[in-house]
Amino acid sequence: MLIWFVVLYLLVSVGIGLYAATRVHTAKDFAVAGRHLPMPVVMATVFATWFGAEAVFGVSATFVNEGLRGVVADPFGSSLCLMIAGVFFATKLYKLNILTLGDFYRLRYNRTVEVLVTLCIVVSYLGWVAAQIKALGLLFNIVTGGAVSEEMGMVLGTAIVLTYTTFGGMFSVAILDFVQMGVIMGGLLFIAYLVSGNTGGVMPVIEHASAAGKLDFFPEADLAQWLAFIGAGLTMMLGSIPQQDVFQRITSAKSAKVAVWGSLLGASIYFCFTFVPMFIAYSATLIDPAQFNALVAEDSQRVLPTLVMQQMPVFAQAIFFGSVLAAIMSCSSATLLAPSVSFAENIVRGFLPQLNDRQFLLVMRLSIVGFAAMVLTYALNSELSIFHMVESAYKITLAGAFVPLFFGAFWKKATTQGALAAIFGGILSWILVEVMIGEASIVPAQLLGLVVSAAGMVLGSLLPQWVGRPTPRPDMHEVLHHHAAAETHHVPHHGGHH
Repeated sequence: MLIWFVVLYLLVSVGIGLYAATRVHTAKDFAVAGRHLPMPVVMATVFATWFGAEAVFGVSATFVNEGLRGVVADPFGSSLCLMIAGVFFATKLYKLNILTLGDFYRLRYNRTVEVLVTLCIVVSYLGWVAAQIKALGLLFNIVTGGAVSEEMGMVLGTAIVLTYTTFGGMFSVAILDFVQMGVIMGGLLFIAYLVSGNTGGVMPVIEHASAAGKLDFFPEADLAQWLAFIGAGLTMMLGSIPQQDVFQRITSAKSAKVAVWGSLLGASIYFCFTFVPMFIAYSATLIDPAQFNALVAEDSQRVLPTLVMQQMPVFAQAIFFGSVLAAIMSCSSATLLAPSVSFAENIVRGFLPQLNDRQFLLVMRLSIVGFAAMVLTYALNSELSIFHMVESAYKITLAGAFVPLFFGAFWKKATTQGALAAIFGGILSWILVEVMIGEASIVPAQLLGLVVSAAGMVLGSLLPQWVGRPTPRPDMHEVLHHHAAAETHHVPHHGGHH
């Protein structure tokens, strides 16, 4: 019965996604839903994009193992990321009326910066999407009682998500997010309610966690621990800002005001709601300590689904797996769409400027299929846990993409030379520390990359200019002034000379 319910749920989801695809007529409809989304839908897509596999399985498993200190990256860092993006970047980026974040880098600097940063962004998505695919494999394996292997589940999950994302783009993603947000919240709250009946309420669980030291947030007075703590938090908080999926949520809104408030509300709901799976997973260790503590040691990602399969009635199982599928599918479709649109717009289009809108739409769809194949290959061959796949995904954008975005938006003197110094300095120093010193480094490699990147931007912009133009590029207000009237699709793509 459970399997049939899951199959039915998947069919309905794909059906809704394909129905939404009938509204896609142009590349802009596909990439940013024609910039028509109202507040409730923007809020739901912000929430659902982030509330995926790592929020349900990864964060809850990490909390059971390490307590609140272990989840500083997500939900603490990730919620702050969405708030910072909403307050500081939403209005500026919305008014530019551009299709991707890469367009910003081209307008503010030049074509080279656009290509380099877009490659950073696309690569960073590999781990993020692979984590969702890995979770789908885990889910199909558990629901079918092992009849479908995890590998086969990954292939199946990729095929389903690929179907409606390729046809419907951002419209399908947004409408499904809105539907699935209700399913996710209702389903998980219902499970939490049932679980609390087995633990004697909510307070005994909180008291037990507190006594076990799981609610201690800040590290002890030790430099290495503090640096690791700050590194993990900043990776998610700042490394996720220069990401196409965050940008797509902002620019799909019907106005700048909706973009700002949609981000803030979505982030707040996300932050509060991530504690629900943490509560459910931790309750498991109270309900059956022997079994679940053994499972924590072996593979803590299985604690939550195993608890539901063993302790809950079939009706509750159906609700749980339906809501988790909703979370993972909405997250993976959005994160599959984002890098593919970036790649098509900021890399392919530059080499083929003569493409018309229909041909460009085809390029975007082919990019999605190609990227999905890469993600599946990575997911099948990676040994990392879901949480660490997601956490490691943002190191590259923290080291290479954040500084050019931040300084480009807020510092008039930022130049193309500064941006290139920031990208190369940040990425190279991060890779060198990661490869040569690795875990032994006191300062996390990506944090060092961020510092070197900022230094490169400042020095590169203030020293005599050898790269690009001798004068600083126009500040954002001038770019806004020249660009607001022009639609992105009519902007010629040559070397950033606008």
